[in-house]
Amino acid sequence: MLSDHALTHALEGAGLRAPVRFEEVTPSTQATALAMAADGAPEWTLVAAAHQTQGRGRLGRRWDDEPGRALLFSLVLRPRLEPARAGLLSLLAGVAMAEACELVAAQGATCLWPNDVLVAERKAIGILAESVAGAGSLEVVVLGVGANLGQPPASMPGAGAVDAEDHDLLEAFLGAFSRRYAPAHPAFGGLVVAAFRARCATLGERIRARTTEGDVVEGEAVDVDELGGLLVRTAEGERTIRFGEVEIVRDVSGARVRGDRVRGEPKGPE
Repeated sequence: MLSDHALTHALEGAGLRAPVRFEEVTPSTQATALAMAADGAPEWTLVAAAHQTQGRGRLGRRWDDEPGRALLFSLVLRPRLEPARAGLLSLLAGVAMAEACELVAAQGATCLWPNDVLVAERKAIGILAESVAGAGSLEVVVLGVGANLGQPPASMPGAGAVDAEDHDLLEAFLGAFSRRYAPAHPAFGGLVVAAFRARCATLGERIRARTTEGDVVEGEAVDVDELGGLLVRTAEGERTIRFGEVEIVRDVSGARVRGDRVRGEPKGPE
């Protein structure tokens, strides 16, 4: 079970020290972490809860959880990154959560662009990144993670779950994330994108994307660019999706319409 002590222990296990805050019930760890960040909370400040009453997902969706059967936390980051590269942090979080699932639960996990983690091909983990930009650089990014543990909530039929204890999964995530987190390093973007490509279940699939501008883009997801955008090959040419909702297209039998999967290799030192 999580507690202030368990959060501190999880940070220390990754070689980190920062303020922590745990609540049994809270409206949203994301809202709390954003408020703490606005008050000057340092990088790696960690907020977690056993249950959220107003949990938020991407694009304004709710994130439901079963009390005691979820890992719910938000992490304050202060990366030296241009605002256009903020999406790299969601990709890195996805890679780190997938690695954590394999480490503590021996469950294979993949990433669904841009912010979900699949376990046994079912969505088990959602990631939400919210940022505040300054003059040409990010001031703060609050990274929120919700993971179903044991079994998904009844309100999420078809979802997946991780067979792990909350503190074990959190510590494994923090270790995997912090090992790759070097936003000021010139190779950071390339390494994150390469690691994400290698785990991305979206690549090679025929997808339909609804962008935040209202466009609908359909085609084969062929790559992820250096800023974390999804490259889609359409009948009209290649398009890059940076924000929006993506679904995998299925045929009349419900099977995925598949294409060639693209993989990438790291370009620089680990």
